Amino acid sequence: MSNQSQNEFNESSVTLQTFVLFLVATFSGLLVAVLLLPIFLPNMAFSLSGDAPKAYWYLSRATAFISLSLLWLSMVLGLGITNKMARLWPGMPATFAIHEYVSLLGLAFALFHALIILGDHYINFTLLQLLVPFATLEYRPFWVGIGQIGFYVWLIVVISFYIRPLIGQKSWRLLHYASFGLYLMGIMHGIFSGTDTSMGWAQNYYWYSAGSLIFLAFMRFVGSLINALFPVKKQTPVQRSSQR
Repeated sequence: MSNQSQNEFNESSVTLQTFVLFLVATFSGLLVAVLLLPIFLPNMAFSLSGDAPKAYWYLSRATAFISLSLLWLSMVLGLGITNKMARLWPGMPATFAIHEYVSLLGLAFALFHALIILGDHYINFTLLQLLVPFATLEYRPFWVGIGQIGFYVWLIVVISFYIRPLIGQKSWRLLHYASFGLYLMGIMHGIFSGTDTSMGWAQNYYWYSAGSLIFLAFMRFVGSLINALFPVKKQTPVQRSSQR
């Protein structure tokens, strides 16, 4: 990426105030839905507040896949930022902005995935158990802990969008390579602590999402290797004029 391209992305394309406002609006909408839907759907009231409410567990499972999918999309966009196709459409600034926004949105869903489980009465997680890695002693502590560590790594990667001018482009890029480890932790967390792993659709999801990301990462590596071995020499204005 040229120095000009790097300078274009020295500042975050999504302001923290805008994202916080969007996050508050989203959670407010979810809260209103939780409060009003049982009025129109009486059976849902039992699912939310009965002796054995199941809605919170279902919401946690659903948002887990949404969060992992958004992480996948963010990484796909990140891998494609230096791709020539991304430069043609939708353009480098737009691709980078979407990459950043999707990463922020995925982190929000990951937080919702963890906190909504507090409403479930089957395991009775505490807030401290959800915040401290490997503290869920009653339910698969190791693999839940891997997911918790992944969340904190994701948080660090997201924060790096806003401190990029302080840490520099090279450090920021190296830090973003942690996203591969983060995705691996997310996949392992889902496979070994999720209750949908035995389902065929879940297994297909894990295979296709992880496989496609490995393929894109391999193509990115091969492209970088070719560029390093066979660099394209830029013509000077004099050389270009002599070819006319």
